[in-house]
Amino acid sequence: MPRIDLTELTAAEAADNIARGLVSAEEYTAACLDRIATVDGEVRAFVHLDADHALAQARALDRLKAEGGRIGPLHGVPVGIKDIYDTADYPTENGSPQMAGRRPGTDATVVRKLREAGAVIIGKTVSTEFAYFHPGPTRNPRDLARTPGGSSSGSAAAVAAGMVPLAIGSQTNGSMIRPAAFCGVFGVKPSHGLVSRAGALTLSAKLDHVGAFARSLEDIGLVLDVIAGQDAADPDTKPYAAPAFSAAAAAEAEVPPLFALVRTPMWDKADIEAREGLEELAKELGAREIDMPPGYDAAWPALRAIMSADMAHNLGHHVEAGAVSKQFADLIAEGRAVTATQYLAALRDARRYADGMMEIFEQFADAILTLSARGVAPLGQEATGDPVFCSFWTLTGMPSLNLPLLADTEGLPIGVQLVGAPGRDEKLLRTARGLLDILSDDG
Repeated sequence: MPRIDLTELTAAEAADNIARGLVSAEEYTAACLDRIATVDGEVRAFVHLDADHALAQARALDRLKAEGGRIGPLHGVPVGIKDIYDTADYPTENGSPQMAGRRPGTDATVVRKLREAGAVIIGKTVSTEFAYFHPGPTRNPRDLARTPGGSSSGSAAAVAAGMVPLAIGSQTNGSMIRPAAFCGVFGVKPSHGLVSRAGALTLSAKLDHVGAFARSLEDIGLVLDVIAGQDAADPDTKPYAAPAFSAAAAAEAEVPPLFALVRTPMWDKADIEAREGLEELAKELGAREIDMPPGYDAAWPALRAIMSADMAHNLGHHVEAGAVSKQFADLIAEGRAVTATQYLAALRDARRYADGMMEIFEQFADAILTLSARGVAPLGQEATGDPVFCSFWTLTGMPSLNLPLLADTEGLPIGVQLVGAPGRDEKLLRTARGLLDILSDDG
């Protein structure tokens, strides 16, 4: 029987194989490192990597298992960490030359939780500058001439290229769902406040979300089980019952889920293949077509006002320090021009938009279907693509998933975004499982 390629395993499969003794944490980590050595010269997903340190982590986990110690749900599974999350053993430079060599000395909460679950923190993945639009060196493994998206470019590309089964990212506008769509992987932006952001670069307390990339829906559930939960260091997190995201991602639907196709006021910005593909999928699923209420197109400038003002407050001092991109400097200037009245009105309207969308979930559908991005990843490395199909769901704090279900005529991925009601992340995963099962049954 031929030996399997370990880098093709999902995180759940790898954790199961390691727990049963079919492969060691060291063997699996070594396979991932070999894959990185083979492909990352072109993809450039990692900014900090120490193979010896990663293998030392894996050997320690193997010793723990051999001695009968408690093993966690991610025991021996390598995870890439976006370089805006503090790590005690790697630099955290926030995608900026200003921060070169910064060593925080402690882990962000999400990193600590991953370690406690047995994960191998294999390295730090590329972020765009301060997790905004100015791109880093990462290229899209689906087509090296195209952008991988941003700002979580390295994390999405590392998973898509088979370097790691899981990677952590973040989203303040479209920085999780868009790269997941462009790179053709599963991605999750949970409900606002589900996962602690303590120890992460703060762009906007209102908009920042911790997310994850994976190659299966089950892996999304697995990583959420580990990282979700209240943290006193992040006041936006809330008490949460014992997580059951893995179970939700695997649960067979008792009744077929109901879907609402919401094109959003930005529909005319989407490429024709993306529009037609989503409409065909919606028809196959029997989705009900629902329009956003009148006036909701103002949500996009509302997000821009909040994001720019918050980033000016939190990160504006970097402009004076120099060595920043024009894109970043221009945003800070824009944020400094936002008045208090405009900012407070945008926060008020964000709550109104979220409340207004609840009717869809309460009366018509289990989840909303929309696009993750305008279409396939654009050619070139000068920009990271348009987040326009992510903005509304980030502003309102709703959980969303990228499902890699569609492709253009050349086989490049087009993402389908599935959106749930705030705080109902488990239901969103159950609905996604039902959607995938419907498509599987249809052949």
